[in-house]
Amino acid sequence: MEKPNSSLSPQLRLLLLLVIVTASSRCRAENNVVGGRGKQSTGVAFFIFGDSFLDAGNNNYINTTTLDQANFPPYGRTFFNFPTGRFSDGRLLPDFIAKYAKLPLIPPFLQPGNNIDHMAMGVNFASAGAGALVETFQGDVIDLQTQLGNMKKVGKGLRNKLGKEERDAKISGGVYMFSIGSNDYMSPFLTNSSSSLLFHASSSRFVAMVLANLTAVVKDIYGMGGRKFVFMNVPTLGCLPAMRLLMKNPNGKCYEEQVSELAKLHNARLSTVVLPRLARELKGFKYSLFDFSTSLHRRMTHPSNYGLKEGEEACCGTGKWRGIDSCGGKRSVKKEFEVCNNPTEYLFWDSFHLTDTAYHQMAREIWNPTPPPSSTITKTSPLAIVGPYTLHQLFHAAIHH
Repeated sequence: MEKPNSSLSPQLRLLLLLVIVTASSRCRAENNVVGGRGKQSTGVAFFIFGDSFLDAGNNNYINTTTLDQANFPPYGRTFFNFPTGRFSDGRLLPDFIAKYAKLPLIPPFLQPGNNIDHMAMGVNFASAGAGALVETFQGDVIDLQTQLGNMKKVGKGLRNKLGKEERDAKISGGVYMFSIGSNDYMSPFLTNSSSSLLFHASSSRFVAMVLANLTAVVKDIYGMGGRKFVFMNVPTLGCLPAMRLLMKNPNGKCYEEQVSELAKLHNARLSTVVLPRLARELKGFKYSLFDFSTSLHRRMTHPSNYGLKEGEEACCGTGKWRGIDSCGGKRSVKKEFEVCNNPTEYLFWDSFHLTDTAYHQMAREIWNPTPPPSSTITKTSPLAIVGPYTLHQLFHAAIHH
């Protein structure tokens, strides 16, 4: 049981700020060696949009609640050895993808000290808690439309720095990754707000609004010159430790109604309607869809097949499944939380997010897939979890655009 001090002195606050700034500087320094800005780099820019599954630290620099921040221990403890703002014990999916693409760690848009040279290899615009709808956690996050606006600022900066021709080549050759929708569907249940759009529309219409906003942003980026896109679908939200605890399913299993139904409807429309339509309508549009939901479910139900010991309980938190979002003590009234001894054995790091180990495995799956263990394949769980392009193919296509 860890019991952090809830009343930080000004000196301790200053020290924590210095740690975060140092962390950002160390990440940039490591990028130059590990990420390969030199001869090893593919030269393909990587732009990242979405929520806490992808946020590399933008929420460190906005006025928000601790619910939407991860810039305090024990976050980051197993790889960076300090909190970076990532909702994990270590790295996230984009960090591993960047490594495979021989790119540096992609910096958060709001990270102090960023300049257009840092951003030439890509930018992370994602914000924990963000949704496709402006109304989702409004005022506490950087919504998807604002993230698009930030991308346009980068595009303008690239043009001023590189000139129109080189800027256009950078944008058209770039890869654009999205994880969005989870917060749109969870927020009405987490906030218990009767003013939510969900309570004034059918499930079908609500999902349509989320996907329409995502589509509009994708088309806007396409209009800027973007052609290569990566999409994560939405996990079965009723299986996340926090939602299982909140929804109080009496049998202790995943909550399959309401929030999970929204996720399933979103995923079905994204894969069978939205993305195929974009591919038909937009010349040169190429995409990779990562079935995050299936990948996560396989590890929940068969953790040992993936070298994990625990597929349901989180490593950090309190309560059943450690589903109380108290990791770090700042989100809990009692300021107490539990942390497992070995996060590498766990699928979930906290009550909503995954471990460095889980993200590493998933990144390998979508970069250059191999068949999953046969025992994890069912009639409702397809063999392939990424397509029609793998990420390796997509980055290769970006090089030869």
